[in-house]
Amino acid sequence: MNLILSILLNAAILLGMTYILPTVTIKNFTTAVLVALVIGLLNATLGWLLRFPLNVVTFGLLSFIVHMVVTAVMIKVADKLFSDFYIKGFTPALIIALVMAIAGTVISFV
Repeated sequence: MNLILSILLNAAILLGMTYILPTVTIKNFTTAVLVALVIGLLNATLGWLLRFPLNVVTFGLLSFIVHMVVTAVMIKVADKLFSDFYIKGFTPALIIALVMAIAGTVISFV
């Protein structure tokens, strides 16, 4: 159940960010759900492979920053995989990753 809620929350964040950031476009909520699912899968596989060595090198001191940057990279990869999802630049992807991280943290405490 938590997985479904986090995917729907991330899809809502992606869709909401299209109204806040003019450099982010997404066609509809279905595309947002698919993109959120792919971002989650990429984070669970490739993201872990990228985060683990970076956290070892920094002794885990920068784990939140590493997590945000790796998530932003996964968002840009998802941007390349979907034609109905477009992000111009890395900064909007980083902002979306930050909002997703904060929302996920708040939801996990609630």
